Amino acid sequence: MASITLDKLVKQFAGQTVLQSLSLHVPDGAFFTLLGPSGCGKTTLLRCIAGFHEPDAGRILFDRDDVTTTPAHRRDIGMVFQDYALFPDKSAFDNVAYGLRARGVRGDEMRRRVGDALDKVGLHALASRLPAQMSGGQRQRVALARALVIRPRVLLMDEPLSNLDAKMRLQMRDVILDLVREANITTVFVTHDQEEALAMSDQIALMERGAVAQLGSPEALYATPDNAYVADFIGSANVLPVTVTSVDAGGRLRYRFAGCEFDGTPGDGVDRGEARLIARPEELSLTAASPSVANGIEGKVLRRQYLGAKTAYRIAIADAAELRVELPSGHAAGGIQTGAQVQVLIPERSRVVAA
Repeated sequence: MASITLDKLVKQFAGQTVLQSLSLHVPDGAFFTLLGPSGCGKTTLLRCIAGFHEPDAGRILFDRDDVTTTPAHRRDIGMVFQDYALFPDKSAFDNVAYGLRARGVRGDEMRRRVGDALDKVGLHALASRLPAQMSGGQRQRVALARALVIRPRVLLMDEPLSNLDAKMRLQMRDVILDLVREANITTVFVTHDQEEALAMSDQIALMERGAVAQLGSPEALYATPDNAYVADFIGSANVLPVTVTSVDAGGRLRYRFAGCEFDGTPGDGVDRGEARLIARPEELSLTAASPSVANGIEGKVLRRQYLGAKTAYRIAIADAAELRVELPSGHAAGGIQTGAQVQVLIPERSRVVAA
């Protein structure tokens, strides 16, 4: 195991800066996720950690060991690729054994460790099968066993679940988490799927254009986003332009939205003037159109969708704006139908962040 420290990492391709003086620390034993849209630099960063790309500036440390210029095969990493990268002419056993043989492990020790690794991923009975004879989930398990059997200091995973169907992705999440927790291995996991990141991670670095937009626990990124980009990417949010009219020392503010005054919670650095309201659909509630209530705004139900555990609404309000509201099915207001006049209640805990 090892902690990972990235110190002012810069990477450029053809004069374009892909990583912008990026600094991060991944604690020893953490399951750490690099999250973001395509092109944000997350895979480039992972490949720098792996040793497949050498940064143009900055340092990479495993614990206190500077591995910035160390070749990939000497960094003692395990790697799980998006396309699995299995040898098509080798059995599951031989694919898993490959890294051990390259390290000089032979005989009974090699067979025992490969057998244990295949047991842990539930594939001992398929040890003699070729990759073409396996399902996508089984091939992914072989790739995971191959990465872990060498007992690496660091495990790196590049969108390993993206080629699986929805049901298999859920199953493989549990398999991956169980194995890395048992091995207590530092893991860096790359994904563009915010649900995967929230479900699996100890910490998430949400990336934007080669930099970290916000770093924190899944709970922190969801509940207290630093800006509109984070709020919109993590989960679902109504992100609306508002005008802050006052901010007090007690951590409360007043803002104007669609001609009405509201109380809210300020994000870091918010001052008077233009800002953005971050209102999660599940934070909002609906009530009758009258009488008027504090932090309420009138609107009309444009659409109602029953989704099993919840009912989703689109509400038209003043100035052609819309709000999305989600209520638990069975909620007292859940019977409100399309076309009804309502009030949307925006709680004071909804955050207002800098524009």
